[in-house]
Amino acid sequence: MSALVERMCWKIAAKRNQTVIWVKPLTNDCYMERAPGTQPPLCRSNDDPDAVYGVNMEACITPYSDHDHASKGSGLAPWPARLTSPPPRLSDFGYSTDMFEKDTDLWRRRVENYWDLLSPKISANTIRNVMDMKANLGSFGAALKSKDLWVMNVVPEDGPNTLKLIYDRGLIGSIHNWCDAYSTYPRTYDLLHASNVFSDVIEKKGCSGEDLLIEMDRILRPTGFLIVRDKKPVIDFVKKYLTAIHWETVATADSASESDGDDVVLIVQKKLWLTSESLRETD
Repeated sequence: MSALVERMCWKIAAKRNQTVIWVKPLTNDCYMERAPGTQPPLCRSNDDPDAVYGVNMEACITPYSDHDHASKGSGLAPWPARLTSPPPRLSDFGYSTDMFEKDTDLWRRRVENYWDLLSPKISANTIRNVMDMKANLGSFGAALKSKDLWVMNVVPEDGPNTLKLIYDRGLIGSIHNWCDAYSTYPRTYDLLHASNVFSDVIEKKGCSGEDLLIEMDRILRPTGFLIVRDKKPVIDFVKKYLTAIHWETVATADSASESDGDDVVLIVQKKLWLTSESLRETD
């Protein structure tokens, strides 16, 4: 282990008994100074370090880009300012600082509206584990910074891989295709946020909306909440199955601003499945 991480240019940051903390270098300098033939090698120049979904792992080291090598990791604002500060890699996606700030403000207002709608049903500790099923820039998660919870930000595998922007904001996330099951081990979630997820799955990918609902039901803990923001036909589609999967409507709201277009917000709560015998016992 020690020989391997030394060849990978990691350094010991702290050590106590059998516990060692290693730190990765901030530049390519050490990589460039390694002897020829050192293993593991650097990845090929045409290797895409952001291609992670359905891609086999390779035993190679991804060097920093010229920008990251020059900045030495100094481009990020300190926490918690980095949550709302434009990430230095915005330009990789053609996004401007103005677009980022507008997106951040938009989701701040949307989250405030969500919590107003949820307030009759929740208390301080009701919501702890949250998943944003289509995170984009991570602004939904950033807007929850004052809440005592954490957010798993999921980025679609066939869209812009904005996961690195989410990481730059100090958030966590993953890449997924919602036509497939999501590995949630070892926990379920208290709140799922699905902004135009159904539209993507049904219209763009041609997958089953019913299967997605069942997958959401599996991921969501009993008495947990789902927020769907989508077009009215999609909302009507979801409502059609609520009774069958034992969910109930908490609130419905039309778009609150011009930037929401035709979107409608539906908030539902998953109910406990009770047998007829258990129902008699609770009476």
